[in-house]
Amino acid sequence: MKWSGGLRMKILALEFSSPQRRVAVLNADTHGKVLAASEVVDASPGRTSKPLAMTEQALQQTGLQREQIECIAVGLGPGSYTGIRAAISLGQGWQLARGLKLIGISSVECIVAQAQADGLVGEYSVVIDAQREEFYLAEWNVCAETTRELGPLRLASRPEIQERERSGGILIGPEVTRWFPSGRIVFPSATVLAQLALRRTDFVSGEKLTPIYLRETNFIKAPPPRQIS
Repeated sequence: MKWSGGLRMKILALEFSSPQRRVAVLNADTHGKVLAASEVVDASPGRTSKPLAMTEQALQQTGLQREQIECIAVGLGPGSYTGIRAAISLGQGWQLARGLKLIGISSVECIVAQAQADGLVGEYSVVIDAQREEFYLAEWNVCAETTRELGPLRLASRPEIQERERSGGILIGPEVTRWFPSGRIVFPSATVLAQLALRRTDFVSGEKLTPIYLRETNFIKAPPPRQIS
């Protein structure tokens, strides 16, 4: 499935990569001016979020119906693999049913754009939990109007990031202070995700959306069922 370029006006954004599940609906005019926007956040423990209920709430707050959504933007992580897969599945199902545009965007980009909106400029490192005593690390330079990635996303050890912290480096991320006290908490915003999607045209079909995950995914095949006489 191929999509032509052009401005999207009514966007549903799903950002489930962090401990805060976020759904946003953004309605913009043909010049990109935001007419209405709403974001619903679920920070409850145990990943008990109900994406469809959150979506309905965001739609009601902006006065839109499901049928009016023209594009779905999905935060691809890195982060919670389960959350990202849930967002992708919702986007895939919606596209299959309605034939709308679908786009995936790095959650690191959302964090950086949110930090920029918060007035955080300069060089800093985005740090996201990767489990196994490792972290996803991305380095960015941010000015008031522009952002620039200084190095590709990679895995880093805790001692490496601790050394950055000791040397005065600025660390940001959705849970960064759990491990690095001087860090600054910045969550990827679904509203920012929708705003990023307004400027993009690289739409894809649902099967092409994949989580950003730097480790090779290994699956252990279950043994065949035992025959019971």
